[in-house]
Amino acid sequence: MSEFTRKPDPDELFHPRRNPAPGVHIQSLGPTIVFLTVKTEDRARWLASETNHRLLHQVWQGAEAWLVGDYVLMPDHLHLFCAPRDLNYTIEQWITFWKRDFRRVHRQADWKFQSRGWHHRLRDGREYSEKWLYMQENPLRRGLVKRLEDWPFKGKVFDVHW
Repeated sequence: MSEFTRKPDPDELFHPRRNPAPGVHIQSLGPTIVFLTVKTEDRARWLASETNHRLLHQVWQGAEAWLVGDYVLMPDHLHLFCAPRDLNYTIEQWITFWKRDFRRVHRQADWKFQSRGWHHRLRDGREYSEKWLYMQENPLRRGLVKRLEDWPFKGKVFDVHW
């Protein structure tokens, strides 16, 4: 099936392009918050586990060039909010750093992320709220839980909000 006739993935409703534009426009007035999605390679379903949850949280605590706020891990992708802390590092450099660090501490050679992440700078508090609701409801939409509060693979590393 070609990309023009295949049924779209529900996540693609928020990500209609194949790749994001490089970089993030940093706001001088007001917050710069980015909604980031990173898929596993070939959409392999290995990500949502206690070990991965713990390790990613630890990796993000140490990868402070960009600060991770709320996040949700799904079996084959993750969503998070992040904000720049050190403007010497692009979001692409930071994504590469934490993915490499995760692989180093996890040591599971066949578990890989896609080569790039998908990021979108939020424009206002309304858009932040929409993405936050989308993130939280993802396990429910996928039929993984009956109630939002039952999904264990979510959290917050730093206080990043609109």
